[in-house]
Amino acid sequence: MCKEVFLYLCNPFKHIFMKQENKYAFSLFVIGTLFFVFGFITWINGILMPFLKASCELTTFQASFVPFAFYISYFFMAIPSSFLIKKVGYSGGMMLGLLTMAIGAILFVPAASTRQFPLFLTGLFIQGGGLTLLQAASNPYATILGPIETAARRISIMGVCNKLAGVIGFYTLYKALFSGMQQELQMIENGMLTGEAKDLALQNLSEQVILPYVIITAVFILLVLFIKLAKLPQIEQQTAEQGGEHRSIFSYPYMWLGVFAIFFYVGAEVIAIDYLIPYGKSLHLADSATKNFPIYAMFALIVGYFVGLLTVPKMISQRHALIAHLCIAIGLASVAICSKTLVHFFNPSLAPDELFSMSARLSISCIIMLSFAHAIMWPAIWPLSIHDLGKHTEVASGLLVMACAGGGVMSLIYGKLCELPHIGHQSAYSLLFVCYFYILFFATFGYKFQGKK
Repeated sequence: MCKEVFLYLCNPFKHIFMKQENKYAFSLFVIGTLFFVFGFITWINGILMPFLKASCELTTFQASFVPFAFYISYFFMAIPSSFLIKKVGYSGGMMLGLLTMAIGAILFVPAASTRQFPLFLTGLFIQGGGLTLLQAASNPYATILGPIETAARRISIMGVCNKLAGVIGFYTLYKALFSGMQQELQMIENGMLTGEAKDLALQNLSEQVILPYVIITAVFILLVLFIKLAKLPQIEQQTAEQGGEHRSIFSYPYMWLGVFAIFFYVGAEVIAIDYLIPYGKSLHLADSATKNFPIYAMFALIVGYFVGLLTVPKMISQRHALIAHLCIAIGLASVAICSKTLVHFFNPSLAPDELFSMSARLSISCIIMLSFAHAIMWPAIWPLSIHDLGKHTEVASGLLVMACAGGGVMSLIYGKLCELPHIGHQSAYSLLFVCYFYILFFATFGYKFQGKK
């Protein structure tokens, strides 16, 4: 009975959208909605890290397993996802991905009730696996949905949906998780709550996550029904036939170098956004300020994205834009790490408190602006890695998606470095140089390595 009522209510909207002339726009709307989901689920890790660190009483290194559990699932699920989509099709892959993410999200309910960090990590791993499947279906579908000449425009629209979702996700989840708990958190951090009072406060904080993730689970299930009813057009992907007919995929060294470039790019992007709140707190900045840092970073990413749309390739090639943005990123990272020295050099008469305050603001501003420099990297690295692969393109795409595991691995390394007394958060950002200089090598020389014919 409920199913019939749901179908009846949705039927008018389906007929409005599914007129022949609106099928393309409706399909694009559905895919845009899924890209919104990508952004929301991916970027709220920046809020989950400080939340779980507080509610489960974790160290920074232990909290680093939040992005690790999420991103490492890409490594295990990318290739199986591509094979699964061949069996069930794009729409089937989208629905299976959403159902998997719903399972991962609902696990947060027992995890929060028992304050079991491993169960949280299991939920995150399952969500990451579902998201891998969802992306493996949605990304190529958006590309081949319409004429290839307008594919870049469609991907641009999807990118905007993704980044705006990150902004909304940060803001709404922070409000949901920390609303009304600031005083208790301050008392816990200052050692004013102990024993049963402390346990009760931490349990109340942990349970703040239940309602948001019940809602997220419900949204995933509704999206499954939405895609089922939408009946998206079935599109057969054209397999590239030119090039690579008589060569193994191992004979394309530039592709393998590109896999590592994606690995380091995702690692740098995660470090630059997910650790903004912990870094701000390490600089003794107020919570009212630090909670907005990831939102500012997402806006910087959106600005960089639009700058790329306006300038590439009309004013500058994608590869040269990548090199330029890498130089900007290296400069920003250098200033962020050496901010105290630079401020003292230009203002030697500053009092110690003023010096610390100015250098802290300069450093955090540079880390936020790194997201602007990152905006061009994914769309520039990808085509350099898969050009002229012919029949190997699909497998190479799966390997590049697997490389997103770099977000987890590099995050874990950063989390360990920032806990070392002689390093700390600020100096740990030196890890970014490893990422940037490798990608710079790939953009200048690595992409040329063709291997044996």
